[in-house]
Amino acid sequence: MPLTHCLLRLGPTATRQNVLVTLTDQDVFEQQRGRLFGIAYRMLGTATDAEDVIQDAWIRWSAVDQREIDNPAAFLATIVTRLSLTALTSARARRESYVGPWLPEPVSTENDPLLGAERGEALSLAVLLLLERLSPPERGAYVLREAFQYSFSDIAAVLEVSEANARQLASRARKHIEQERHAEVAPAERNRLLGALVAALESGELAALEALLAEHVVTISDGGGIVSAARKAVFGRDRVASFLAGILAKFAPDFTATPVSVNGEIALLGMRDGAIQSVVSLDFSPEGVAQIMIVLNPQKLMRLERHIREG
Repeated sequence: MPLTHCLLRLGPTATRQNVLVTLTDQDVFEQQRGRLFGIAYRMLGTATDAEDVIQDAWIRWSAVDQREIDNPAAFLATIVTRLSLTALTSARARRESYVGPWLPEPVSTENDPLLGAERGEALSLAVLLLLERLSPPERGAYVLREAFQYSFSDIAAVLEVSEANARQLASRARKHIEQERHAEVAPAERNRLLGALVAALESGELAALEALLAEHVVTISDGGGIVSAARKAVFGRDRVASFLAGILAKFAPDFTATPVSVNGEIALLGMRDGAIQSVVSLDFSPEGVAQIMIVLNPQKLMRLERHIREG
């Protein structure tokens, strides 16, 4: 198995001592796996597709002579980004025939709040949904710049465009996202709204529930045609409140909601008879809860459930 050699400095008391550490190609790859997954997931919106890209990247990495690679981290990130761009085209084609609304697959960020990145950008379900509106090159530029803090020259090299074009792609993507996303809400206020929403749902007080929702709130449910879910988004404070109250009335006796760290934010884990039934992610605005995303598709909950059960 090919080897990569790294010189490591042995601390402040041995500033002139170096030790030669030999790492196998698998060691090097595993060191970068979290970061690579963070790139692929942000590019594709599902952990399943991201894992497929990581597997492809491993095959390509194991086929090259690592002694010729000056910067393995940059090399692997480039491979994963380019593979993700290719995979994104086919993924979007599949989503055109998806049954009902499509939502990103939620991932646990309990142990890694930034999911391998320098910043927690392009990670929430709401922003991942907005990224679907960008072209693949725009999405790549946005993810690398905003989440991983790549320079424009590095983005240009990864995307195989000029530096000026890389700047334009990143700027255009950022403008699109900023135009669509809601104004930032302080974490304390987000937690207050989340707690109040759960309390209102548990009490069944429709007026209290409506008071927490923004006027133009929208609820999106993703069952993937596998389980029962609304096939269209529900818009407006009154309709969304009634919709949520109806769901709770139907499932309340056996249903529990538990806070969980998902996609860098606190979401609600819906459980029934000890099994995960849904993940409810909220997007907030200064007016209140602005978007409610309910992931019910069991295929999108399997990885999260496995992670939670394994601790």
